Parts: sequence; C-alpha cells; structure tokens
Amino acid sequence: MATVPPITTGTSTSPVSGALDNVEIASNFTTFLQLLTTQLKNQNPLDPLDTNQFTQQLVQFAQVEQQMKSNDLLSGLVLLEKSAEATAALAYVGATVVVDGSTAQLANGQAKWTLNVSKPSTATITIKDAATGQSVYTGTIGVNPGNQTFTWDGRGNDGRVWPDGSYTLTATAVDSNKQSVAISTEVEAVVDSVDLTGSSPVLSINGQDYTLDKIKRIVRSAG
Repeated sequence: MATVPPITTGTSTSPVSGALDNVEIASNFTTFLQLLTTQLKNQNPLDPLDTNQFTQQLVQFAQVEQQMKSNDLLSGLVLLEKSAEATAALAYVGATVVVDGSTAQLANGQAKWTLNVSKPSTATITIKDAATGQSVYTGTIGVNPGNQTFTWDGRGNDGRVWPDGSYTLTATAVDSNKQSVAISTEVEAVVDSVDLTGSSPVLSINGQDYTLDKIKRIVRSAG
C-alpha cells in the first residue's frame, strides 16, 4: 500500500523566497494528490486503507491547500503595499520638502540651510561646490539652541560671485569652553523626480537621492 510522504511547506513572505516556496508547495501538493489518487485506485478491497491514516492524509492535503492560499494572499498584500508606496512617492514630485542634508541650490543669489544645535555655540561654516569639491566660502557664526537659517549670498571669501548650482555645507561647532557641540543641517528644496525601479521609491532632491522616510516636513508654497 502506498505511503504518502510528509508535505513540506514554506512560511517566508518575501517576494523571491515566497515565489520559490509557492513552487515547492505546489509541487508537493500535486505529488500528494497523485499518490493519494493512486493509493485509492489500487487499494485491496479486502484490506482497505485504515480510516485514521486516510483522515491524516486528508488533513495534510487541506493544510497544503491552505498554505498555498495564504501565500497568494500575502503576495497580494505586498503588491498593494508597494503600489500605495509608489503612489505616495509620486505625490511628492514638485513639492517643497525639508530633509536632513547638506547640499542646497544657489539660485538668485541665495542658498539656504537650517542649522540645529542643543546649546549656544560658535559654528565654523565651510561651503564647497558640489560638482568639483572646491571650497568657496569659510566663515564663523554664532548659533543658538534650536533651528536657525543660514543664508549664503553666493559670494566667496575672495569676493567672487559663484554661479547658480549645487553647493554643500559642512559645519562644526564649539561651546564657550571650546568643547565640541553636535550640529545638524537640513535643506529645503523641491522634489525633482522619483525613481520607482528599485525595491523602494527614491526621491531626487538637489541632485541627491532620498527615501520617503527621510522627508521631515512638507512646506506649503506661499499663496
């Protein structure tokens, strides 16, 4: 009398491993069905299959079928989540947002960064051309606790007026005792585009790539 082998089921829900598990489960499901059918066709009428054993095999059959359906449902939920994430990312295109970052656009004689420290400090500011890495400006300013805007007018230390484009700011800060103080920078800019080809949407802001979780605030345009 044929004996049905154990059924192997997978529980992974990732897109790749989930697909492989579905193939494996479907293969086991088909094999199980073939063996069960063959067993029923060829059983000895004088010595039929034990009722308890047959019931256990049917339970296995039901478990495999349920696992396949669960995997299909989970795959559908993953696709829905990715679609919702892509839709949300597309809505950011053209919007003005604030992100942690150091690269801002110089336009119409202004480039702006938001600086944040925890206590009164003296900050040393260095600005470089993002394309070439050339240092264009260095200066020292006083900063207070919380957020404050630093605006650069595009004029270098040598008096040269730099062209519009991307510029990167780095800052270090010390307190009155010359002890180092943590200082962070944010930039406010328009989302230029979104890349949906990867596993998660990527926003292009000031020529830099950001995932959705890096967006700190959305700024409503005046008027």
